[in-house]
Amino acid sequence: MSVLVTGSVAIDHIMVFEDSFKNHVLADQIHRLNVAFLVPSLEKRWGGTGANIAFNLRLLGEDPVLLATVGSDLGAYAEWMDAHGLRRDHLRVLDDAFTAQCFITTDLDSNQLIVFHPGAMDRAHEARISDIDEELNLGIVSPNGKQAMVEYATELKERGVPSVIDPGQQLPTFDGDELLSLIDGAAIFIANDYEWLLTQEKTGLGEDAISERVGALVVTRGGEGSIVRRGAQPVGFEIEVDREEIPSVKAERVVDPTGCGDAYRSGLLFALAHGHSLGTGARLGSLMGALKVAEAGPQSISLDFDGIASRFEAEFGAKLA
Repeated sequence: MSVLVTGSVAIDHIMVFEDSFKNHVLADQIHRLNVAFLVPSLEKRWGGTGANIAFNLRLLGEDPVLLATVGSDLGAYAEWMDAHGLRRDHLRVLDDAFTAQCFITTDLDSNQLIVFHPGAMDRAHEARISDIDEELNLGIVSPNGKQAMVEYATELKERGVPSVIDPGQQLPTFDGDELLSLIDGAAIFIANDYEWLLTQEKTGLGEDAISERVGALVVTRGGEGSIVRRGAQPVGFEIEVDREEIPSVKAERVVDPTGCGDAYRSGLLFALAHGHSLGTGARLGSLMGALKVAEAGPQSISLDFDGIASRFEAEFGAKLA
């Protein structure tokens, strides 16, 4: 059986402006902004939420099914995937579209200007779960084209596949009713602390009411760790306590937070796919996030399963089977 990962595949363009934006923007002229920033350096990194999760699952020894749409420009990214053992058999190539692209410029004050072109991601619904002819034991719906997210969540639930619903950056595009439809019946609903507050605001429901609709709730809080809570819906994994605060793992160094949440989700998925408890999954997620923060780029952890398992035992005093 396989773990299904649905979500974006994107190419990130990383630039640094060696000054402060505020020195070049006239505050009283924002309404007619016309300014250029010289960026001497440019780095291209492979990313996208779905691809990042799949990459980290591969490090853990999984062979996930990555379902996504990409453009005909995948090129060197496809070579990277092949070199790291990531399956491409369920990537749908759209010849008339670009792969999703993110352009990020950061100034010396850590302010960022971000432009995102969704490209092929907007047509992610053209890559269909029904085309996958292998048995799925777990699936995640992560940020992607909105129509695809709705259709994937519906089909996973109809097929009885435990689903992790993670709207992430796409959460603001859903209204309250749409969000509840996405969440209802999920094995796990996962959000960071800001997204969790936004979820409650959009739906008008509190933690207790939302927990009634899912098997479990996971809220990640960056350096403050994460919270896991038992829900009311049946799930196919163990939840040891009704509510538990999971500590964060201290990173050896802080280099780049990009993709940290995706690394966390890979740890959670791996643990659940192998019959571990939700608490174990959250702890492994915390470790994966810490390993990611210590490296530049969203697909940058270099440890294999044995190395990760050794770090897990050192952090938590338990073996990771």
